Amino acid sequence: MERADSIGNETVLDCIVIGAGPGGLQACIHLGRYNFRVMLFDTPGGRTSYAKHIENYLGIPVVSGPDLLETGLSQAKSFGVMVENVKVDRVLGREGQFEVQAGGKTFRSRFVIAASGAKETLAPFKNLHRFFGHSYYTCMICDGYRTTGKKLLVIDRTVNGVRMSVGMKQMYTKDVTFLAHGFSLAPVYRALLEEEGIGLVEGRPEELLGEATLEGVRLSDGRVIPCEVILGWGGISLNEEYLEGLDVERDAEGFKIMTKSSGESSIPGLFVLGALREGHSQAIISAGQGAEAAIEISTRIVEI
Repeated sequence: MERADSIGNETVLDCIVIGAGPGGLQACIHLGRYNFRVMLFDTPGGRTSYAKHIENYLGIPVVSGPDLLETGLSQAKSFGVMVENVKVDRVLGREGQFEVQAGGKTFRSRFVIAASGAKETLAPFKNLHRFFGHSYYTCMICDGYRTTGKKLLVIDRTVNGVRMSVGMKQMYTKDVTFLAHGFSLAPVYRALLEEEGIGLVEGRPEELLGEATLEGVRLSDGRVIPCEVILGWGGISLNEEYLEGLDVERDAEGFKIMTKSSGESSIPGLFVLGALREGHSQAIISAGQGAEAAIEISTRIVEI
């Protein structure tokens, strides 16, 4: 196996993968099995590493994020993928190739896969981290199932919370209350919640209550709203600072990167996976995107 520290400045790799989440690792596994020279940049802190229960991944009844990533990294290494545990500072396009600057070194590659994911932006509720991932969730698609049959409180700062509340009641639990965080609902939305049998509370949540298990939420006016689970608001910021030197096409909001079905961006040879690109970014979807990108890259390399 070729070592990462043996790669010289003049060596041109087949592909550099940035990010060791499900998408990046799956791309590495595919590319490594094609016997290409692949380097993976792996730094800790991706969202999958905080997942406590992944139970919709084909062939695996339930797995934690860290266990899934550890297995995937071992697989990638077994196929000769070189790993650098340093942060990528910059990706630049140079004469039909890419230069990747990281750890004071410059690496060259025919293709680059950006799969560095995103960071969670969580609500500033006291004790939230005590319950995050097992009683407090931010993604209906990812974790709605974990609320099945439980006393649920949906917290949102916009009327989107009404839609979420209705959806959660239709799919997971009949005991749903919507907490309108810091705003008052218009009559039409109040009527909809009443028609659906969903409770409504207006106020500002401050603290999650309970020790080992969630018991409720205390509002700023002292009221306590009992609950067993919460679907709360949250956002993400993309881990993409290293792409600032590249003029990639983005969505209408200028946030997510637009790609072809293969994952290739508007810059030829730059592929984008997972949370960085438009669409959903669940672990199994990102892994599929990684396989798709790797197959496309392998076809290009053989043609070259």
